[in-house]
Amino acid sequence: MSTTAGDLGIGMRQRLRAEAAIEPELPATGEATKATQVIAIYGKGGIGKSFTLANLSYMMAQQGKRVLLIGCDPKSDTTSLLFGGRACPTIIETSSRKKAAGDAVEIGDVCFKRDGVFAMELGGPEVGRGCGGRGIIHGFELLEKLGFHDWGFDYVLLDFLGDVVCGGFGLPIARDMCQKVIVVGSNDLQSLYVANNVCSAVQYFRQLGGNVGVAGLVVNKDDGTGEAHAFAEAVGIPVLASIPAHEDIRRKSANYEIVGRPGGQWAPLFDQLAGGVASAPPLAPTPLDQDGLLGLFKGEDVGRHVVLQPATMEDMCGRPVVSKPSLEVRYDQA
Repeated sequence: MSTTAGDLGIGMRQRLRAEAAIEPELPATGEATKATQVIAIYGKGGIGKSFTLANLSYMMAQQGKRVLLIGCDPKSDTTSLLFGGRACPTIIETSSRKKAAGDAVEIGDVCFKRDGVFAMELGGPEVGRGCGGRGIIHGFELLEKLGFHDWGFDYVLLDFLGDVVCGGFGLPIARDMCQKVIVVGSNDLQSLYVANNVCSAVQYFRQLGGNVGVAGLVVNKDDGTGEAHAFAEAVGIPVLASIPAHEDIRRKSANYEIVGRPGGQWAPLFDQLAGGVASAPPLAPTPLDQDGLLGLFKGEDVGRHVVLQPATMEDMCGRPVVSKPSLEVRYDQA
């Protein structure tokens, strides 16, 4: 007996109806079984995220924690201090090279370790040759193929550039890829502007049903003027640690030395930071508007008393402008 197209159509509809009749599974309501804390660290370029993360991850490892540090900055400099100034082969670069040779990427090609800290760099495209955000997405796709969700770490620390607002760099917040965010800032307007933007992103995605929160602020190069602490209080997040603007820290970090070693001068500071990172809950921040952010600084520094004067068409043209009648057709009200 031959089968007609009509018979096939009927069979397909019946299978679709049967599949649609299956009730979906209820969402899980028990305790979370995933023990790994995935934490994204954001901050302005050059503010000291890599310095903070290298020393934080080192201290955590010395405390017996299994830590994976992933650099998600196109500069690929997150791991340079951890590895004493040596460049780490990036995932994007290695993937391209292996693909051209017809080989598969192995974990040992992209992940390296020092004193208990595991670390890798996602990397990014060369200038003008691609989108950095898309490179981040590609890097995480490759990590999933390498078994990212099966790895057994206590902490996964993601180093993200906060200046850039395109999709790839907001991936952990937008897709709930991390449980919480930590911002690194200082007592300057630009770094706090970036920190405020990150808080705004967290607030936006929480309104859409996201779960990521801000665990706190790390104040780097703290000179004691207090703007960063005032910012943290204003947006409703704690200060997890204040790293002073100290010559010993500056000199050692410039020489790619870890300062967060147990028993060292700065050990208590990074021990406190490690504890805060581990225990601080993800909070819903209240980001500031532009005037509120500027209000954290002294009036003479930010021109608080300047009045905005609207420009005129004469100003724009640099000469008197004759008003011309409009060609728009207007109809009387019916």
